[in-house]
Amino acid sequence: MSDSALVVEQNYEQLKNLALQKHGEIKEKPYVLVGTATCGRAAGALGVLDTFRNEIDNRQLDVNIIEVGCMGHCYAEPMVIIYKPGFPPLCYGSVDEGKAARLVTDFLIEDDPCFEFAMAALEPNDLFPTFGDYPRGVYEQKVILADCGLIDPENIDDYLACGGYGALAKALAMKPEEVIAEIKDAQLRGRGGAGFPTGIKWETCHDTPGPLKYVICNADEGDPGAFMDRALLESNPHQVLEGLVISACAVGASQGYLYVRAEYPLAITRLHTALEQARAKGLLGESILGSSFSFDIEIFKGSGAFVCGEETALIASIEGHAGIPTHRPPFPAVSGLRGKPTLIDNVKTLSYIPHIVQKGADWFKSIGTPNSPGTAVFALAGKVVGTGLVEVPMGTTLRTLIYDVGDGIKDGKTFKAVQIGGPSGGCLPESALDISIDFDSLREAGAMMGSGGIVVLNEDDCMVEVARFFLEFVQNESCGKCTFCRLGTKQMLDILTDITKGHGRPGDIELLLDLAEDIKTGSLCGLGKTAPNPVLTTINFFRHEYEAHINEGRCPALMCKDLITFHISAEKCSKLCDACVGSCPVEAVYTRPDMLKAIHLDKCVKCDNCLTTCRTLYDAVIKKSPPAAEEGVS
Repeated sequence: MSDSALVVEQNYEQLKNLALQKHGEIKEKPYVLVGTATCGRAAGALGVLDTFRNEIDNRQLDVNIIEVGCMGHCYAEPMVIIYKPGFPPLCYGSVDEGKAARLVTDFLIEDDPCFEFAMAALEPNDLFPTFGDYPRGVYEQKVILADCGLIDPENIDDYLACGGYGALAKALAMKPEEVIAEIKDAQLRGRGGAGFPTGIKWETCHDTPGPLKYVICNADEGDPGAFMDRALLESNPHQVLEGLVISACAVGASQGYLYVRAEYPLAITRLHTALEQARAKGLLGESILGSSFSFDIEIFKGSGAFVCGEETALIASIEGHAGIPTHRPPFPAVSGLRGKPTLIDNVKTLSYIPHIVQKGADWFKSIGTPNSPGTAVFALAGKVVGTGLVEVPMGTTLRTLIYDVGDGIKDGKTFKAVQIGGPSGGCLPESALDISIDFDSLREAGAMMGSGGIVVLNEDDCMVEVARFFLEFVQNESCGKCTFCRLGTKQMLDILTDITKGHGRPGDIELLLDLAEDIKTGSLCGLGKTAPNPVLTTINFFRHEYEAHINEGRCPALMCKDLITFHISAEKCSKLCDACVGSCPVEAVYTRPDMLKAIHLDKCVKCDNCLTTCRTLYDAVIKKSPPAAEEGVS
């Protein structure tokens, strides 16, 4: 070992040992972990946090309260983990302020764990508790999510105690070519959506001569229903920073950027804290860990343009120009930011780097499939019970992901489709549920891995409206540079809108297919080339729904407002109930002479209020396809 490598190792071990000592002091007494990522905050976690603080202060208890990130189980937020010596770490879900007060009084003081509130007893270890096999861990294999929700994202010592930055210390003792070779051998493919081999991109940037190079973390996450990057940045920012520093060391970059959309204020705040802490520990800045390598990172806040997730548009944005893609080649790895070689990787891609460097390529390839090794991180959203953040081995089927990990469809409804890969992905039917989740299999099915957003749809979702929704998003986000994308998506959107309003015409389906092929062929960047995917897959798998809208003037899912009417069943309606009358904002619901309720169809704005209100009472309000009831009254 060289003198420089020895200095790096000694400096790192000193940091780690100090972190372990501090962590040991924390574990000597009870502590409470409160998930305060964005998902938790939206469910009321800050109120729960304040309750714990107030109750513990008022009772003068010697208990540590620690804010952590996303535990992955968003359906159960706010979530709390309590560790008390003599008990296993206990995880509590759907905690409100009342439960928080009870947990302080009954558990922290009286030794009653309140099992009626508990989700699970977690597995303790020398450092932090783990979720183990509960409630869906038997199907998951957490790598980059392993510490999320269990460590303090604003305390670098927690990350160091878990071995964080150990991979950086190891990489600094290696030659850049050796680090790149390890990444290439691991066959890591970019998790931003394209699935391009990461090692090849690194090698290209490394081999391109130049005194100044850049590395950029692309955290411009804009897919509807996607929140993987946000959760990682809020829950374990140092993991991303370590991956970015290692990539800079490998390609010879001296400056890095974190391109984060401004709509992620908590992620930005925690990144700023992480950067300050890393600089204070000598893990960023001049002579990192005492080595000859110097590197620093700057945060750039994007303005929320979806197209800036594309590499060249992102670069233009940092340079102060409009976020518009440019022709490639040259690729950014050869000529990128300010004309210099620039390496751009996604949040999840960079998060894998420390694990691969530390554990080796063979370890990474032992997970997943031969062509898509490793794990896949997904944001489960939509009509699935277990919404949240999940990490499964590549090769897991969609059926396992939705029914075993996600616990099936909400409210006993029937599964209809899954939208995977974001607005540029595809809608796959039940017959595709046994498809393996990997880059190649999904592409063959007409969808794509994308960044990892999954929206589960049920029997109440109209596939024509779903296609229209995603196409509207893409059309609004088009930068307008390409005629095919700018005008073609607008024409497709107009046709889909007409179909959902009952104004579809024979030949519309064929016209949509022709436009889709033209847009895919004529667009410059990935946004335009993949924009038609939701339309193509819904026509392919759900053509009968398009035909019902066009030929019969009805929406089979009873979702398109222009093709449905609301009625009240006289058999189910109660004379003693006026809930539907009070819920109607336009006074379309009225009381008949026999005291039963009815709806003036010409007044009804189809807001669903009456249906929602009555569903839990008598379930008397129903939706029907036209023709409407006689004389405009239900």
